[in-house]
Amino acid sequence: MNGALGKVTSGENPLCAADYEYGALNIHLIAYDTALTESYAQYVHNLCNHLSIKVEESYAMPTKTMEVLQLQDQGNKMLLDSVLTTHERVAQIRGLSAMFAEIFLEIIQSNLPEGVKLSVREHAEEDFKGRFKAWPELEELLAKLN
Repeated sequence: MNGALGKVTSGENPLCAADYEYGALNIHLIAYDTALTESYAQYVHNLCNHLSIKVEESYAMPTKTMEVLQLQDQGNKMLLDSVLTTHERVAQIRGLSAMFAEIFLEIIQSNLPEGVKLSVREHAEEDFKGRFKAWPELEELLAKLN
């Protein structure tokens, strides 16, 4: 049985969760501290290697910056209060069995440092495209050529 997430390896009982294997899963780690994000991404990668979970690739996503504006006491002018920068790392794994997935996710959640956001989702084409920063000058030149 082939599904969106994976395949059943045993032909006897297609509903047996013990035999279900997920396809490519992305483990996203997001935090404001670069060192913390890098350190925990390394921990997840090493844990996968130790538990014989195949890590397809591990990479950094483009940094995102958000400005926090504060309204003055008098008037309607906004002043820049602070700048928040988020850092994201992704570890793409493959072949995680459904039986072991709950244990694996519990391990990485229980060791999740304060301030780090964790999400695990199926790999999609948008994830691949999101890895690269936009290059407006190049897009402008390509538009002129076409």
